[in-house]
Amino acid sequence: MKTRVLASTKLDYELPIEEAIKLSAYEAGICYMPDTVDDILAEPEEKTIRRANGNMSSNHHSVFGHPQYNFVFEGIPKIIAMILNNEKVYDTSEKSARFTKMNPSEEERVLYEKWIEIYKERIHEVYPSIEEKQAQKLAQENARYLISVFTPATVMGHTISLEQFSYILHFMQDLVDNGDETKFNELLKPYLKEFIELHSKYKVSGINPKSKNRKLCLFSDEVKKDEWGWNYCYSYWASFAQVAQAQRHRTLSYEIFEASINYREPLYFVPPIIRNTELEAEWLEDIKSLSEYFPQGTMVYVNERGTVENFILKCKERLCGCAQLEIAMQTKETLNQYLKNTKETNWKVYEYLMQYATGARCTFYDYSCAKPCIWGAKNALDRLV
Repeated sequence: MKTRVLASTKLDYELPIEEAIKLSAYEAGICYMPDTVDDILAEPEEKTIRRANGNMSSNHHSVFGHPQYNFVFEGIPKIIAMILNNEKVYDTSEKSARFTKMNPSEEERVLYEKWIEIYKERIHEVYPSIEEKQAQKLAQENARYLISVFTPATVMGHTISLEQFSYILHFMQDLVDNGDETKFNELLKPYLKEFIELHSKYKVSGINPKSKNRKLCLFSDEVKKDEWGWNYCYSYWASFAQVAQAQRHRTLSYEIFEASINYREPLYFVPPIIRNTELEAEWLEDIKSLSEYFPQGTMVYVNERGTVENFILKCKERLCGCAQLEIAMQTKETLNQYLKNTKETNWKVYEYLMQYATGARCTFYDYSCAKPCIWGAKNALDRLV
């Protein structure tokens, strides 16, 4: 066996599109080469381009997945990040809301800063041992539920192939041209247009998903029936913020039922640390006042699908004191539903799941925690913040 590198990520360098297409054509040539890779690399350029064009016209686009681009997107809205992150084939490093001081509209900013102070005070009241720096992070994480999914505050590094990025830009264009005229889409479409224009050279006409009639996978117009077995399908209400966390599990599939985004009387997430207190009513009043902005705390109807093994991988990430509380709570609830719905119908799946019905991930028999959290196994899933 031998190995070689034909191409690699290089700092401060952008592979020209025409070179990316040539690289893809070389890779395509491997599929039916008569001799060696070196013969393909030495072939006339016209032959290489002819092969690339042939792959485009025959919809054999997977070869264009070989070239990768490392982007940094600054000041993009959360919803654009969510659209990108739901399409599976990527690597993302996104600045956490715990470390991001938001800069939204003036109306949002006033309430956001007000609630950072309220949450800090409440956190210190309930958990006096939490240090100021940690309380500030947790307060920001909870206050950001007020901030619009359209606020251009997200910074992310995003590595993606030429094929996938071209597809996504075509998906976005389809939504701009054919998406329903809803209040949500009225706000979304200008950002999609801007994103497409900024990256127009990567939207290769020959690398498009039209023949398969594919669209952005984040939005769905169908409510799916729950199913439980070796594969599962479960729908539930979650905030935009939780969906953004959940979709990072790329082995699982997530969709938002589109009609739920535009409900006349939207629901909002209430952080547990203020539930059943006088602050709850004040919180709901404030977040409702921002409804036209579509705050990240807006609840939407979500479908989650995958295999039981990949659900357990999610548990090994989210059943933890370091995880966002809302997704930790939802993951625990999904596990409970999975157990309830397989106990009498699928003993093998139930038995497999029972190995992980022990609490936080640090109690799992096959998980080793590298950095214990401040809560410990006993309180990791019962905390309020």
